[in-house]
Amino acid sequence: MQPGLIESQQQVQEQQRKMLVPEVKARPPQEAAALLAEYPARVIAGVLMDLNPALTQDILQELPAGLVDSVMHALPPETALQWKRNQEYPQGAIGRLMEPSLAVFHPQQTVGETIEQLRTLVKTALITYGYVTDPGGRLIGVITMRDLLFAEDSTRLEALMLREIFFLKPDLPLGEAMKLVLDRHYPVYPVCDESGVLTGLVRGQAMFEEQAFEITAQVGTMVGVEKEERLATPLAQSFKFRHPWLQLNLLTAFVAGAVVAIFQDTVDRLVILALFLPVLAGQSGNTGCQALAVTLRGITLAELKAGKERALVAKEASLGLYNGVFTGLIAALGMLAVARYQGNPHAVVLSIVVWLALIGSCVTSGVCGAMIPLTLKRFGLDPATASSIFLTTATDVVSMGLLLGLAAILIR
Repeated sequence: MQPGLIESQQQVQEQQRKMLVPEVKARPPQEAAALLAEYPARVIAGVLMDLNPALTQDILQELPAGLVDSVMHALPPETALQWKRNQEYPQGAIGRLMEPSLAVFHPQQTVGETIEQLRTLVKTALITYGYVTDPGGRLIGVITMRDLLFAEDSTRLEALMLREIFFLKPDLPLGEAMKLVLDRHYPVYPVCDESGVLTGLVRGQAMFEEQAFEITAQVGTMVGVEKEERLATPLAQSFKFRHPWLQLNLLTAFVAGAVVAIFQDTVDRLVILALFLPVLAGQSGNTGCQALAVTLRGITLAELKAGKERALVAKEASLGLYNGVFTGLIAALGMLAVARYQGNPHAVVLSIVVWLALIGSCVTSGVCGAMIPLTLKRFGLDPATASSIFLTTATDVVSMGLLLGLAAILIR
């Protein structure tokens, strides 16, 4: 093939790569894989190398096996080997974010030899630190570019390297790793296995990108929006993701409606209660959402330690009690004013009913807001998955049931 034609093809492939990268980033892995499958393996390889390593792994799992092999052959050998290793680690582990460690040296190597080796490496890869390993591959030191710059060419790396090394383990969950690096802010972190063998590198930017995606996705999962759905997701796919959860929400809404139906006679006798049903539902719902948000944040940031769940639930119950007492007083005064304005002979009792119902519903909402994600986590499920739907059902049933039940008991 003529050199000019080869150069032209490379330019076309480079243009395709630049065009595809933002498109792929905006799509969930399954759709991104379908889009990339239409292009040559070399283009796909170039696009994947520009993505967050975790997203790269997700897309590779969606591509046909034959195409994956072609993509791997189009990659630099070190990158292909690293990606295959990354596939061994579970979703959310640091190992999924690893890049190959290219700047690896031995302790007897001189600064001059190291710099000559780096001259070649920096042409094809971003090198931030150098890593010194023993014959068994164990990480024993880190070299900074500044130290290399000011050292004599004859100086051996063992005399120059930093021996106090911070590293991550490949099976460490991302949330735990984020806590460890929170006060370090290094651009790159070495990743070593249990024996201290250097297995790869993970960039701080990649970690924060992945954590940011998890946090933004959490808001959607609370109301039944799948993590895979993006702005560019087709209409049919978005409908498939969302509709089952809306059907579940409808079913739970029938449960709340059944509670009102049970106390239909009470509602017929005391129509004024209907005015305060949305007040209690809204107030208790907000109380529950506050507890839910704090609990999910604690789980996501790994702040909730084992054995502290009971203390969390007790705290949210107490907050619900205090909030219910004081907001209930305002609601009770509102009921008293409206009932007296309508000339209802049970005005005082109705205000007490509202006060007690709001206290009870806020306490229950606080408990449910903490218990629902904890229960989902206990069963190995995503704590955020549709938790808002379950919480809304609980708060509606309890608030309406308490208001109508207490009125039925206290007002004959």
